[in-house]
Amino acid sequence: MAEYELDCMGEACPLPLMKAEKKIKDLASGDVLIVHIDHSCAMKNVPEWARSQGHNVEVDEVDDGEWDVIIEKA
Repeated sequence: MAEYELDCMGEACPLPLMKAEKKIKDLASGDVLIVHIDHSCAMKNVPEWARSQGHNVEVDEVDDGEWDVIIEKA
């Protein structure tokens, strides 16, 4: 299992979602992608998309208005 990070700070939707979709395709099952975001729209859309694809998702608020979306590829 490998862990990858995707910095989407300062980027508004749909960029974080598009980057996460592209990156997760390259990962093996069980790999973890951590998406760093600071846009509330992305905080809603990225986890919803990942769950709809069957991935395990956790969201950690690392600071006021900043989140890490942790996606474990199914």
